[in-house]
Amino acid sequence: MAEKITKEMNIMDIVQTCPESVAVFQKYGLGCIGCAAAHFENLEAGAKVHGFDPDEMVAEINAIIENNSVEDDNK
Repeated sequence: MAEKITKEMNIMDIVQTCPESVAVFQKYGLGCIGCAAAHFENLEAGAKVHGFDPDEMVAEINAIIENNSVEDDNK
């Protein structure tokens, strides 16, 4: 199973760990991949500066990881 994501993790580390997380960032209107801050800012700071709940975002990304893990186990 892939590593669980935390709100303390750097945004680019999250994207590298779980490329599918880009869809979550886009859902919340965060163009994090093109933002210079993504290289040093953690998810919590990025979410809060844009007015979003970081715990909600983490839960959505970890759900993607869990779903992908289950799909891989079923192959």
